Amino acid sequence: MTDDRRCPDVVGNGLVSLSRREFVSTVGAAATVASAVSLPNVILADEKKPQQPESLVKKLYGSLSETQRKQVCFDWDHVDDERGLLRSRVANNWQITDKEKYNVASAFYTKDQQEMIEAIFYGLYSADWKKQILKQLKDDAGGYGKQQTIAIFGQPDTGKFEFVMTGRHLTVRCDGDSADHVAFGGPIFYGHAAQSGTEAPDHPGNVYWHQAMKANALYKMLDGKQRKLALVEDTPEESAVDFQGKQGGFDGIRISELSRDQKEHAQGVLKTLLEPYRDSDQVEAMKLLDKQGGLDNCHLAFYQSEDIGDDGVWDIWRLEGPSFVWHFRGAPHVHVWVNVADDASVELNA
Repeated sequence: MTDDRRCPDVVGNGLVSLSRREFVSTVGAAATVASAVSLPNVILADEKKPQQPESLVKKLYGSLSETQRKQVCFDWDHVDDERGLLRSRVANNWQITDKEKYNVASAFYTKDQQEMIEAIFYGLYSADWKKQILKQLKDDAGGYGKQQTIAIFGQPDTGKFEFVMTGRHLTVRCDGDSADHVAFGGPIFYGHAAQSGTEAPDHPGNVYWHQAMKANALYKMLDGKQRKLALVEDTPEESAVDFQGKQGGFDGIRISELSRDQKEHAQGVLKTLLEPYRDSDQVEAMKLLDKQGGLDNCHLAFYQSEDIGDDGVWDIWRLEGPSFVWHFRGAPHVHVWVNVADDASVELNA
């Protein structure tokens, strides 16, 4: 098992906001499209529509031999001696199991199992994002399969469970709401080094850089006083995405202090962050954000350090609330850490 902490190449108040009901309506409109993702035939239910990832995890688990389960299945509360509670761990480049022996494209799995794993993975994303995900995997790991491993925690056939896939610039999971209070099944990670470890100022080919451009467009909308609040000199550690709670000392400007049009744009930033994921995860994230006061209770910060090209387009920025953290690090290439819950008491293992 490996756990590389570095990439190998580079060490209320009348507010204008998108309510959860409105957001559900928006992403719900895409559900029909999402259900049309081209996935292996093994996932067909009644030969009509794809099964949900959670159902496929149960099917996959039932297909595993005892030998396979000994390698990739763990108790729900399994604690690794060095890495802690394994099902809730997140890192920028790591494997829960041995990628040389148990990668998802290896002979360790049968063809049917490989197809199920692939369907689970792509089923966690929006149909519109499959092309981008494929590009990220190709650039960062030589494609889907050989550099990714999985683990299953708990008992998918009888009780709560969690499926996790890990790799370079990848931690993604699904749990069928087994993990209390959290979105995406727990903290997740995504990233991309499109052309090299150190990208050019405009990050050509990076599938996630548009998220930073959307946030920077909001910075340009701020007046002088607002920019002084929003722009912060010292950048926090990128993996420091544990929750601060309601009394936290948040960097940046509070969304509730923005003007009407600025708040509308902030909602667009949030939507852009969520859009790669399946609609059910988007809706759940919004639901949990609502419980902590919504986007208006969050702060947006831009960090001066590591501004590639010294162009004033801030490569590092963070959207943060009491139990919501979305940290975007665009220097030297993109790393994004996501941790969302409805309760700040949920502990992070990063």
